[in-house]
Amino acid sequence: QVQLVESGGGLVQPGGSLRLSCAASGSSVGISAMGWYRQGSGNQRELVAGISGGGNTDYTDPVKGRFTISRDNAQNTVYLKMNSLKPEDTAVYYCGLVRFWLFRRQANRVEYWGQGTQVTVSS
Repeated sequence: QVQLVESGGGLVQPGGSLRLSCAASGSSVGISAMGWYRQGSGNQRELVAGISGGGNTDYTDPVKGRFTISRDNAQNTVYLKMNSLKPEDTAVYYCGLVRFWLFRRQANRVEYWGQGTQVTVSS
């Protein structure tokens, strides 16, 4: 069984920064692909950024150059550093574990989810 616990969300002004953390526990976490997904009001849950067990990364176009995903395998923790935040980044952000990197962009293939953390970008 895998447990994912997110932290780091909050209210930030446009142009500000936040860092989200996802602490994972359970077997085989270190070799699994992990991702940050978000779901805004009325929208489907979508991949924001993903990172493979080997460190390959993938970003959705709207966040490229602003967000950075990283992982500390020793601590079983995945991070999402978000810079230059915009109001359209407002959403609930979820950490997800997907067994195969190939499926990272398919939210319905995520095997484990965290509880989500709210990010609100507003002046």
